[in-house]
Amino acid sequence: MSEEKYISLAEVRELLAKESEERGERGIEFNPVQNSALMHAQTISKLDPEQAEEIASKVSQLEFFQSKAVPEYVAYKVADILPKYPVDVRAIFYKERISLEDSDVKNIIDIVVEYL
Repeated sequence: MSEEKYISLAEVRELLAKESEERGERGIEFNPVQNSALMHAQTISKLDPEQAEEIASKVSQLEFFQSKAVPEYVAYKVADILPKYPVDVRAIFYKERISLEDSDVKNIIDIVVEYL
């Protein structure tokens, strides 16, 4: 059984681009859904995979409410969305029912801004 691993949209972009290139060399094209996924990843993802991984790592090391760490999948959402405003950060965490103090929001924005 394989272990579940979260990856960033930047890494998805790289994997899809590599697969598309390899298939192209063999004369095989992506189907429309695969093309759509690649186009979405290319349009939305602004960082390289290493930068996205660094953001996710830094965010996941932060501790919030009652010293609980940020779940890994939420850290990757931050790396994918790159929130620049408090309302955007709160929206990501609100969906996960994680309360943030203003200082927590500022810390996340500070991490994201380092890479923009």
